Amino acid sequence: MKYGPAVRRRKLGAELRALRVGAGLTSGEAARLVGWHQSKVSRIETGRSGAKASDVLRLLDAFDAKDPQLRELVVALAGAEDAGGHHWWHAYRSLLPPAYRDFISLESQACRIRTLENSVVPGLLQTPEYAYAVTRSVLGGMSERHIEALVEVRLARQEVLRSQTPLQLTAILDEAVLRREVGGKDILQRQLAHLAEVALLPHVRIQVLPFSAGGHIGITGPFVVFSFPNTTDLDVVVLDHLTSSLYLERKEDLRAYTDAFDALLGHALSPEDSLEFIAQIAG
Repeated sequence: MKYGPAVRRRKLGAELRALRVGAGLTSGEAARLVGWHQSKVSRIETGRSGAKASDVLRLLDAFDAKDPQLRELVVALAGAEDAGGHHWWHAYRSLLPPAYRDFISLESQACRIRTLENSVVPGLLQTPEYAYAVTRSVLGGMSERHIEALVEVRLARQEVLRSQTPLQLTAILDEAVLRREVGGKDILQRQLAHLAEVALLPHVRIQVLPFSAGGHIGITGPFVVFSFPNTTDLDVVVLDHLTSSLYLERKEDLRAYTDAFDALLGHALSPEDSLEFIAQIAG
């Protein structure tokens, strides 16, 4: 059985493989120590299968891995796997590519998201009609029923902002996002009004990068930084491309993108000035 998003399975597998090699064990020897078939260890290490937290603890004991922080990290990865069971988006599995399912799974487990957008309003902040216009523009060749289902998914994702412990969202929006007439002027105007409303929530922060900010690192493209409870070692950066998404988990990549995001916050208007700027454009 495959648990959780593929990005989590790969990271978990890499950590366990490194621990096994460090313990001087082959995958067959590790399997015998825990009473498994060697193929199960191989599937976990290559990310083809996930592992329950209880299974991971057995492997850690077999590898004599006693470092508390290391055990916490690996068990946290396994916990993320366990959390990736059947959720609402599984009803749309036939419509959603694996990378998008991974994205939704990470989004549902994150405690904080930092996102830079320079073309359209982030999905978590879109109105239904704006979401429909964006989806139809990108996937115009698909059936109406398919497009409507994808819009349903996008709107369902927004529940993370309304949960009992809501997601902390910081969004930097290039001015182009506010001026691009996706779906027409009326739809854009209502979308801007929605942004101003959502920005008043205590767990949502929106800042605008005006054209007057000139050149900055954000013009290289949008990105999302997912952060998770307890440890920054689980954080992930996601870069979207036309046909795929790239997931970055190396510490140096995470540091580069978080530093870039912090720098962009300095270039952007303050949250208060951003609200005023959005209102001016909407008006």
